Amino acid sequence: MAKKKSNKSLWLMLALIVVIIAVILLLPSCGNRNAKKGAEAETESTTLVRAGETAPDFTVELTDGSQLSLNELRGKVVLLNFWATWCPPCRQELTRVQKEIIDRFAGKEFVFLPVSRGEKRETVEAFREKTGYTFPMGLDSARTVYDRYASNYIPRNFLIDKTGKVILATVGYDEEEFDALIRTIEKTLEN
Repeated sequence: MAKKKSNKSLWLMLALIVVIIAVILLLPSCGNRNAKKGAEAETESTTLVRAGETAPDFTVELTDGSQLSLNELRGKVVLLNFWATWCPPCRQELTRVQKEIIDRFAGKEFVFLPVSRGEKRETVEAFREKTGYTFPMGLDSARTVYDRYASNYIPRNFLIDKTGKVILATVGYDEEEFDALIRTIEKTLEN
């Protein structure tokens, strides 16, 4: 009897391990820069809009129910950020946004536009409530906006100048790269 119970536990444990591995492999890609250093060519090939190109226009619904199009923001520097609630590097990056991006550039011709990739409104609203974030967030549950800019990997940032041109496109989260992004925003605002 003890051997049967032991075998049953072993099979249960093995099934659990298989499920965990399957979930990891099937989740949409999310990661930090260090985890993808060897896969740089792959992340590059998933970027559909590059620095120097005009940012594709889109209209996105915000969490407050209003809608916003990128063309409405012409004349302002825009940091378009694609993220998801389940993505640890996305959450890491978002913890720095209020103080180091939104507050720092308040009163300037600048807009931070985070767009949740592939998630329902309820999920994003629960995340906002849990984290206390009050800044506007876009909803892209069908990935129609994201799919114009990339085919995989988050977080992603596209810094767009006042004329609608992409100045910088980044993939993943890295503290040094985020600091460099802030410096690039400053320089772009000066132009």
